[in-house]
Amino acid sequence: MQQAQSTDEIDVEFERYGDGQPLILLHGGMAPTEYWEPVIPAFEGYSAVVPQRPGFGTCLDSPAETSADEVLAREGRYVRALTDAVDGDPILFGHSYGALTAIEAAAALSVEAVIAYEPAVLPAEYRADADLADQMASLIRDGEREEAVKRYIEHVLHPDGIDDLDAWLADWPVWPDCVDLAEEVVRMNRSVEQYQLPDRLNVDAPTLVLAGTDGPDFLRQSARSVHEALPRSRFVEFEGVSHSGPAEAPALIAAEVDTFLQN
Repeated sequence: MQQAQSTDEIDVEFERYGDGQPLILLHGGMAPTEYWEPVIPAFEGYSAVVPQRPGFGTCLDSPAETSADEVLAREGRYVRALTDAVDGDPILFGHSYGALTAIEAAAALSVEAVIAYEPAVLPAEYRADADLADQMASLIRDGEREEAVKRYIEHVLHPDGIDDLDAWLADWPVWPDCVDLAEEVVRMNRSVEQYQLPDRLNVDAPTLVLAGTDGPDFLRQSARSVHEALPRSRFVEFEGVSHSGPAEAPALIAAEVDTFLQN
C-alpha cells in the first residue's frame, strides 16, 4: 500500500500493479477498490493505480466539514495528489461517480486521456425530480440504514427491478459492510443531484465515454450528453452490459479502450 497527500492534507491510499503508463482507476459509489480486480489483468501493459476514494474507507469526515457541494472538489484534489505521485501523464479511468470525478479533474490536470464509464450525471429533466438522497436520509433518520442502502442499490444497479434483492445481496462481496457508508452515499447523491452539466466541458485530453444498454436509462442518456459536451470525445455503447460494465465485461471494454488509446 502506498500513500499520497493532497494539498489540503487528504491522505490517499493506493495500490499499484504492473509496469507501464499509469492507469488511475477511480471507483464509483458503493464499489470498493476490489471492484477493479477483474479489470487489472485486462490492462497488463499499463501500471494500474487503484486508490481508496476519500470517504469510502479513508478520510471519513462529517457534512459539516465537507458539504455535498464540496464533495466533487474534494475528489478532484485527491486525483491531483495521485497524478503528482506517479511518473508521466497518466490515464484516468473512472466508473460512475469516479467517471464524473475523472472528467472534472482532467479539466485542471495534465493527463494523457480519460475513460469514463456512465458518469454519474443526471439529465436535466431527471434531476428536477430526483430525490434519492432525501429518501435515503429519511430512512436513516428512522433507523433503517440497511433499507436506505438497499434503496440506492435498487435505483442504480437494478433499475428494472429484481425478484430477490436479499439473495443478490447475500452474494455481493461488500454487503453488509457497505451499510456503514450510508451517510457518505447520501452526501454523494446530493452532489450528483446538484451537479449541472455545462454546455461545454473544458477537458483538453481525448476522452472515451462508455455506456451499456442494460444500465439505467438516465445514465445512458447522460453518457451521451457528457460525450456531446466534450471537445474531443468518442462514445461507445455495449450491448447487453449493465452499469457494472468494467467489472462485468473487462476484456470487451479493455479492447475498446486499447483501440481508443492507440488511435
